[in-house]
Amino acid sequence: MPGTIDERQAAHPRDVKGYDTQGLRNDFLIERVFVPGEITLTYSHYDRMIVGGATPTGAPLTLAPYPPTGTPFFLARRELGVINIGGAGRVTVDGKVFELPSLDALYVGLGAKDVSFTSADAANPAKFYLTSAPAHREAPHQLIRKEDANTLHLGAAETSNKRTIRQYVMPNSTGTNQLVMGMTALEPGSVWNSMPCHTHTRRMEAYLYFNLDPAHRVFHFMGEPTQTRHILVANEQAVISPNWSIHCGCGTSNYAFVWAMAGDNVEFTDMDAAPVETLR
Repeated sequence: MPGTIDERQAAHPRDVKGYDTQGLRNDFLIERVFVPGEITLTYSHYDRMIVGGATPTGAPLTLAPYPPTGTPFFLARRELGVINIGGAGRVTVDGKVFELPSLDALYVGLGAKDVSFTSADAANPAKFYLTSAPAHREAPHQLIRKEDANTLHLGAAETSNKRTIRQYVMPNSTGTNQLVMGMTALEPGSVWNSMPCHTHTRRMEAYLYFNLDPAHRVFHFMGEPTQTRHILVANEQAVISPNWSIHCGCGTSNYAFVWAMAGDNVEFTDMDAAPVETLR
């Protein structure tokens, strides 16, 4: 089964000011990322990033061409980042097999024709989170183990944001064109991510929230710094963040999230700060 793809148009910030709750959710929240036995994707017109999930429960799932890309195969003009947040699985790229236990990642370069996903145990399926951006040059496929990712320990319990950041797909570790991808996990008792917040007009971003108890939620904040809005996000849901928008969150418990960016700049620290006292 090739799966489905949803297409999301870009929105101007002056229009988003007038959105109600459902309007925000329709344009920016991805409620169904992991569907058993399917590949489910969302094509965003912000930097043409594609985000989604592959959840194999039986036969391998193959990444097929989709109409929005207009190409003969999915990675004809794209690169792909994969992080497995579920049970053990494997990704096969043009006949080469990459074993991906939970929280390991894979970068797949431009031009790969056959990409498929398999779970080691259908009763505990892999959940491959996928992000893809346009690419202009080939780069080698690369497996990135959790323990090999560049790891940062930031924040403090006093500010409720003690967290561990793992940088997987980065310009200094893979041959990525424009895709940057990693994961942040908050410690028990910490609930804030990316605060103080920022924008980066040179690239968009997407968050996948996970490791969140089904009874809990994350208040994901977005919008221009002086026109903030929020979206309530459940476990294993994703949010599209436009280049003009802040992107931070506060949970009713601790959680983890995968972040991915695409655009003109691949420097992780290239941000335009939005100090707390300036937010409205």
